[in-house]
Amino acid sequence: MSLRPPQSLRQFNSSGGFNVLEYELMSERAASLGRNGLKVESALAELRAWDATRHSDAERENLINKASDAVWAFFIQREICGLRNGRDIIQRYAIPNEVLAKVGVIRR
Repeated sequence: MSLRPPQSLRQFNSSGGFNVLEYELMSERAASLGRNGLKVESALAELRAWDATRHSDAERENLINKASDAVWAFFIQREICGLRNGRDIIQRYAIPNEVLAKVGVIRR
């Protein structure tokens, strides 16, 4: 007796067997990429909301560091997904140069 996969799952059929693991991995990569994108948006929004009359320069520096860490993680996640060019992300999210200058910097 042989079993056949349902027609709805046939698109995931790769070389005679189910490729469910690969599908799940792609799904998780996409979800992680989305979460990292939201972190970048949030960190940049906090940085843009900074006001010199109400906040200190040290707070701004912390916001820049937070944003640069989020952007760095986002770039790494994009590379894991096979997306190597970051220019479109820099334009889409309007990442400031002061944040880009600190991407990848390890602080002590």
